[in-house]
Amino acid sequence: ATGATLDEFVALLAAGTQAIRSSRNVVIPLIGQAQAGDGGYFDDAGYPAGEGWDEISFPGPGSENIMAVEVSGESMMPLYRDGDVLLVDKAAQTRKGDRVVVRTHGGEVLAKLLHRQTVRAVELVSLNPEHPNRTFVSSEIDWIGRIVWASQ
Repeated sequence: ATGATLDEFVALLAAGTQAIRSSRNVVIPLIGQAQAGDGGYFDDAGYPAGEGWDEISFPGPGSENIMAVEVSGESMMPLYRDGDVLLVDKAAQTRKGDRVVVRTHGGEVLAKLLHRQTVRAVELVSLNPEHPNRTFVSSEIDWIGRIVWASQ
């Protein structure tokens, strides 16, 4: 389809593998889902703050907007299991159908599908059909981050 020979294709694969190996890992703050709902773990802008954060090493570009959330419990089954790590980018643009992590002003931390977001409301669909869908007034939301990667 590309017109490349097998040797050219293998050379491209080898170059890509070398680039991955040579890329530097970044340290990303990690917090448990249950912990994330407690006070003192985020500053007023929603960035990781305070003590109690763990860290993970991740290959790729870092950003102060990216953090890791460790899933606890079975409320996100079958998609995410207890112990899975979700990389969340709070600066990423979100659209209908995106998997997101939402933190409310009340301290609730939820991983759901974004069904609809308007100026007034945020509608979320549960990943687990045994748990209810949720709708929040926009002013109740502390932050929304798109899940950009998950360990499974």
